[in-house]
Amino acid sequence: MELVLLTAAGVGGATVIGAVIGFIFKKLSHRFSDIVLSFAAGVMLSSSVIGLILPALEDGGSFSSLITTAGIFSGAFSIKLLSSFIDRIMKNATEQTDKSTTLHRVLVFVSAIAIHNLPEGIAAGVGFGTDNTADALFIAFGIAMQNIPEGMVVIPPMLSCGISPKKAFLTAVFTGLIEVIGTFIGYFTVNISASLLPFALSFAGGTMIYVICDEMIPETQKKNNKKWVSFALLCGFCLILFI
Repeated sequence: MELVLLTAAGVGGATVIGAVIGFIFKKLSHRFSDIVLSFAAGVMLSSSVIGLILPALEDGGSFSSLITTAGIFSGAFSIKLLSSFIDRIMKNATEQTDKSTTLHRVLVFVSAIAIHNLPEGIAAGVGFGTDNTADALFIAFGIAMQNIPEGMVVIPPMLSCGISPKKAFLTAVFTGLIEVIGTFIGYFTVNISASLLPFALSFAGGTMIYVICDEMIPETQKKNNKKWVSFALLCGFCLILFI
């Protein structure tokens, strides 16, 4: 349990570390921010496939393919519904307070970061539900690795929209706290019933892959720097392979 506590603090704290770096380099160009975010997406993609989906296939028994597929799609649909709900709330809020379109986009993006931090935390917690501590630490390390650049890229957009440094930092801390909560949810859920492990692993992997495809990659492809962000994603993916 102590290891889970330390991991939860480390995974959530990585976002805060990234936020501090974001303040230091708050004048980063949009291109560099996209490259950093794309690298994070690659790390996240590799971690979800190697650390979650493949173990789900190995532990699923005779119906491993069906269980894993069901888990992946369930995770993706859950994040889709949650993302749509948050997007609608943000849109209504900005319309009521007459905020700018730019601020709305920034809030939706930050919300997306917060949304997918929950399943990332669950993924870290689920990993500790297995008997393989090394695999669990591998998953947690991969998540923490991509949390640092995520924390970096959320700060400059908020500052540019007039959000105070204090509120921007507290927002980043909040997104990290969500991940800590998710870690405990994943850990206790799997410990209640070990039979849930293959589905839970693939569910967490599905949520992460959906966020990568729906939020992170499209965000990095808006400017004319697709070649560089694509290579950054591959670098992040291969880094986890080496680890």
